[in-house]
Amino acid sequence: KETSSPSLGKDRADTVIIGGGCVGVSLAYHLAKAGLKDVVLLEKSELTAGSTWHAAGLTTYFHPGINLKKIHAYSIKLYEKLEEETGQSVGFHQPGSIRIASTPTRVDEFKYQMTRAGWHPTEQYLITPEKVQELFPLLKMDKVLAGLYNPGDGHIDPYSLTMALAAGARKYGAQLNYPVQVTNLNSRSDGTWEVETPLGIIRAKRIVNAAGFWARDIGKMIGLPHPLIPVHHQYVVTSTIPEVKALKTELAVIRDLEGSYYVRQERDGLLFGPYESEEKMKLQDSWVTNGVPPGFGKELFESDLDRIMEYIEAAMEMVPVLRKADIVNTIAGPITYSPDILPMVGPHQGVRNYWVAIGFGYGIIHAGGIGKYLSDWILEGEPPFDLIELDPNRYGKWTTTEYTAAKARESYGFNNVVGYPKEERFAGRPTERTSGLYHLLKSRCSMGFHAGWEQPHWFYKPGDETGYKPSFRRTNWFDPVGREYKQVMEKVGVIDLSPFGKFRVKGTDSVKLLDHLFANVVPKVGSTNISHMLTPRGKVYAELTVSQQFPGEFMLVTGSGSELHDLRWIEEKVTTGGYKVEIENITEEMGVLGVAGPYARQVLQKLTNEDLSDGSFKFLQCKHLKLSNIALTAIRISYTGELGWELYHRKEDSVALYSAIMEAGQKEGIDDFGTYALNALRLEKGFRAWGAEMNCDTNPLEAGLEYFVKLNKPADFIGKQALKQIKEKGLERRLVYLTLETDNVDPEGNESVWHDGKVIGNTTSGCFSYGAQQSLAFAYVPMELSKVGQKLEVELLGKNYPATIIQEPLVLTEPTRMRLQRKG
Repeated sequence: KETSSPSLGKDRADTVIIGGGCVGVSLAYHLAKAGLKDVVLLEKSELTAGSTWHAAGLTTYFHPGINLKKIHAYSIKLYEKLEEETGQSVGFHQPGSIRIASTPTRVDEFKYQMTRAGWHPTEQYLITPEKVQELFPLLKMDKVLAGLYNPGDGHIDPYSLTMALAAGARKYGAQLNYPVQVTNLNSRSDGTWEVETPLGIIRAKRIVNAAGFWARDIGKMIGLPHPLIPVHHQYVVTSTIPEVKALKTELAVIRDLEGSYYVRQERDGLLFGPYESEEKMKLQDSWVTNGVPPGFGKELFESDLDRIMEYIEAAMEMVPVLRKADIVNTIAGPITYSPDILPMVGPHQGVRNYWVAIGFGYGIIHAGGIGKYLSDWILEGEPPFDLIELDPNRYGKWTTTEYTAAKARESYGFNNVVGYPKEERFAGRPTERTSGLYHLLKSRCSMGFHAGWEQPHWFYKPGDETGYKPSFRRTNWFDPVGREYKQVMEKVGVIDLSPFGKFRVKGTDSVKLLDHLFANVVPKVGSTNISHMLTPRGKVYAELTVSQQFPGEFMLVTGSGSELHDLRWIEEKVTTGGYKVEIENITEEMGVLGVAGPYARQVLQKLTNEDLSDGSFKFLQCKHLKLSNIALTAIRISYTGELGWELYHRKEDSVALYSAIMEAGQKEGIDDFGTYALNALRLEKGFRAWGAEMNCDTNPLEAGLEYFVKLNKPADFIGKQALKQIKEKGLERRLVYLTLETDNVDPEGNESVWHDGKVIGNTTSGCFSYGAQQSLAFAYVPMELSKVGQKLEVELLGKNYPATIIQEPLVLTEPTRMRLQRKG
């Protein structure tokens, strides 16, 4: 056990990490190892206090998130060699782990997960009941249909792991100081921080909040109410069980997903931990309102075996030796949950040089990988790969305490539910973030949740099977979406696009700023274009539409999920570059309606004196006009690829505008459509989506975005030099467009692409094409397999389906069709 003396050691640091659990210590280790001088970690009591020391210590390669698999894999590889590097034993056991399927739907889920593992280097297998029994001979097998097996999984001693990382951090020059409590944080005008402690003040270039369930208290010091809540997690340890003691090899870790618990060997007994349902589980709400009680560090909660009795019974049914075992220890400790169970990692919007690594429900398996990921990001100015699902800026002012509590309950209770494609979870909804049309539309459609907003996925008609019916195959929305697709292609449809992130940028340097931020040219006054912000390494950080509404005044529009992710990046570049501009986030006050289809012009023309003809209102123009006497900005653009406009208006005018358009379109047979039909329409037109075809893992050249990247423009935009090098070197892979011959299952994205018995790439998004009546997908494949006509296979639910690379797009966009028509 280590001793420490409370001291600050220095009054200046490059990075101050607040919190000495495994995540904070891992970051200190990685920053120091990478050569960063002046890394100081402050811990209020002792290392591992909080959630780390009482964790069950499970480690697994498995994660349904594509890039979170990389975080898990890095952690395991690091833990394997940590003892050798630091001389500290870490108590790492790697007997493998198995997820148990005891229903046919669960077998489907495992097949769905297998196709997402094929293009990753970590080992994962779908195994038979016989193999499950071999790895865990004490299991009652009558319900077991299959297992999802990860060799190399296991468990580690969290205390020893943290101490080994601490030894490594010190070896490379980091200072770990405790007990030192942070009492206040002051941000200075130059972007640096003053970190106040009872022992004095440290000036830091940046601070990282890694304070576990104290993270909220740290956030409050600077006015940020981080949406986190402590959950009571219980597990029990048994005394020696003769049958376990008699085993020659250590048992694999078992996760019984229907029973919602895990079991692993602990010495000669077993350790068993359940995840109770949302009705039964317990939150420590009082800590959210009143803060963590002073002095709480290595304490536990009162255990409550009654609360987990049904799970204990389920476990005794599956692992009968548990019936005779004595419980020697029950641990009930706090672990921190964010609303969606995923941690928050990275720099925070609205505050300079404030980073977070908080909200870890599974801190032990994440600690190694997140330490490396954050350290790389801090040192290199961009994330090493895309993890937008962990972006702290996915939450906003709409994330209330009530919402956080409702979601944490649901997330904890749903720990082991089946993970479907297009999954929706309903706790805490709707938030205060509803569009002007929500109350009008909510009973007529299936709503989806997008960054706090409710947005129609698809609309009901008499005779439809309504409601949310998730499935791995085609389900109740399949035919209605086809109907909406037809509506837009043949008549005219209206869609609520209010969740878009919307920013106003103006000021003397606005043109100069946007020329530096974006790879495309800056649009002229009255024009709009699609522009990409790239990272210094030439990856696609974001895609926005940029409109110059008045000289030097711009409206920038991005997807709902990347609103604050993009805003943070823009604000940071404004500050570091000293640009004289004002940026205003107008997301909340602006409603957006999309109107698209061959009759879109005919309908809208009835409501305005402005000439909407092709000659007067060209594709990618934006104008201020009045529709039915409502002032708005109209942009002639549509993600459907059909004739259409996006109408930006005051949120309080949404109902009046929508009603006027619907009224005007009666003769043309106007109707609603949702985001599922929009996705099918954009895929047929070959439109890329940020977060799928492009993100921080891809460069714009391999993604087929050359048209939007102006390498010859005079401005030295971010990523320009890197792109020139990428172009010179030549691409290794590129995005291709595939048709698939499937049955009642369609690609979603992230499936393995096969050729000659080997996985050679992955899909990025896909759907059923209602125009071609077959499945369609985008995929990344090596250059040598990227030619039109190339035959490949795409794996869906455990079966490989024939696929062919075709010339994109499947359906020409309306502006292209018009241009070809004019050429005759």
